Amino acid sequence: MENSLCITAAVDHPGMLEILIEKLASRRNDNDSCKEKMPKGWQPFETSSTEVYLNGSVELFYSKDDYTRMPFTTSFLFTCMGTKKDSYKVNWGISLS
Repeated sequence: MENSLCITAAVDHPGMLEILIEKLASRRNDNDSCKEKMPKGWQPFETSSTEVYLNGSVELFYSKDDYTRMPFTTSFLFTCMGTKKDSYKVNWGISLS
């Protein structure tokens, strides 16, 4: 007998999440941190983070007719990093639950 388990997760309103992440990634912080003298070969970078609350559901499929659906509400922390020359990129996303 072969047992398998399929797990899926869906986020409610993924478009809203995308907008929040894009705003975070396009944020520019033109403070003086990039003007600091750095050791030779080093390059300064800036960070920007946001905490986002998400709703969704996780489904566990045990077989074709046997599954469990569990709604969730949790917060995620997203962090972007970028250098003065480059645009920000999302480097980190983690659930805070």
